[in-house]
Amino acid sequence: MILASFVAAAVLMISPTGSADPSPRVTVSQGVLVGRTADGVRSFKGVPYARPPVGELRWRAPQEAEPWGGERDAGQVGAICIQPPANGDNGVGPPPMSEDCLTLNVWAPAERPGDPAAPLPVMVWIHGGGLNNGSGTAALYDGTRLAKRGVVVVTINYRLGRLGFFDHPALAAERRPGEPAANYGLMDVIAALRWVRENAAVFGGDPDNVTIFGESAGGALVTRLMISEPARGLFHRAAVQSGLGRDEGTPPDSPRRDGGLSMQARGEAFAAAHGASTAEQLRAIPAGALLRPAPNFYGGDLLVKDGLYVAEEVEAAFAGGREAPVPLIIGTNSAEFWWMKPSDLSPYGALDDAMTDAERAAFLATYGGQGGYDQFVLSDLVFNEPARRLARLHARNGHPTYLYRFDVVSAAMPEPHAGATHASERQYVFDNLTASPWPTAEMDQRQADAMAGYWTTFAARGDPNGGRRPAWPEFGAAPDRLLEFTNDGPVAKPVPFADRLDLIEAYYERVR
Repeated sequence: MILASFVAAAVLMISPTGSADPSPRVTVSQGVLVGRTADGVRSFKGVPYARPPVGELRWRAPQEAEPWGGERDAGQVGAICIQPPANGDNGVGPPPMSEDCLTLNVWAPAERPGDPAAPLPVMVWIHGGGLNNGSGTAALYDGTRLAKRGVVVVTINYRLGRLGFFDHPALAAERRPGEPAANYGLMDVIAALRWVRENAAVFGGDPDNVTIFGESAGGALVTRLMISEPARGLFHRAAVQSGLGRDEGTPPDSPRRDGGLSMQARGEAFAAAHGASTAEQLRAIPAGALLRPAPNFYGGDLLVKDGLYVAEEVEAAFAGGREAPVPLIIGTNSAEFWWMKPSDLSPYGALDDAMTDAERAAFLATYGGQGGYDQFVLSDLVFNEPARRLARLHARNGHPTYLYRFDVVSAAMPEPHAGATHASERQYVFDNLTASPWPTAEMDQRQADAMAGYWTTFAARGDPNGGRRPAWPEFGAAPDRLLEFTNDGPVAKPVPFADRLDLIEAYYERVR
């Protein structure tokens, strides 16, 4: 007996993950998954959470994944969803690309200190990419380092572009009364959250403590999940990274508030160019052809107000107190759209078109002239003021709210500006600096440790504060104060450039 105990202890001492199984098995709703263990973390990749949305299921709500016989290998990520070339974005993930792409990936600690039976917080990542690009399979979103902090991490794929956000009168004619339409990518995300609720426990996760977090278009989906009735109860905290907030959706069968075409009218115009008019012809269009011309994210092609999953605009729902009553982190980067001017030909450039002469003069004075206006106003119009607006409303409605500004700039970052560009916070949140598009240093790792620590603590407690990190003031308790992530560490301070944001708030209130 003594010898056996000695041998067992020796085995544990030489095994870096103790008794962790190198091919762990779990039983989920559809069958047995065979994962992998590495670096003290179990992973299960390429797991279907819905049936492949192909053939007759193209432009249908996601259907429950079918069971599989025997064991399913979960050692490799699945295909990314159909999308155009990503121009070097490190959030896309590896090929192949397919319509059969509704999969997710799970990371969980192989062993835990303390009570091994205590369920862990679950964090579900919703990738960005303008609803045109991206996946949950990119190395940037590998969940290993977050999972080692004591959480279960889930990353998901959802349908993109016209496969995910589209409508046409012929599709409407075949739908049953009350059948959801147009917002298929958002439906996919909700289907994935349902899968997480049903299966989190087998990975050691707590289905009653789920945090959704997302960046850019993924952040915009998080805000929509917060106002979506079908998503209510599927998550318990939310984090929005550069997720807009004043954006508006397009109805399926009526014009937009700004007079823009409905989703069905846009679908008709696209289909006519491809010689399609029936549902059968639409479903016969090769997936690659649906990418041309590229649908426009902010111009109304992809953000949908379908009436069921999204019944109203995000800002209006928050203003009416109808958002999910969950703790919220929300914030932006210091130089989001430094490279885009209002005079550029884009839907973002139209945001200042309604300014009066007096308003424009006041803006130019506050921004220090045309140069400052051109450099900063779109970032403020699209991201900074809307984030402050949603934070104010959510706090006013009595919910814990934490506002941030990300201003960490690597020494090797090659872009010609002094600020954190759009999407540059992702590798810090995931503590995956090896996936950074530019070299990083010790300073960057310190800031990644802090940011990942705040996010995982928030997932556990609904409050990001803890450990030896600087205190992050709750927005309602400390009005208009945020936490700024800097090269020297996090700093609590008043919202920067509040005078600019005040002008924008007054402008939006006048034109809405």
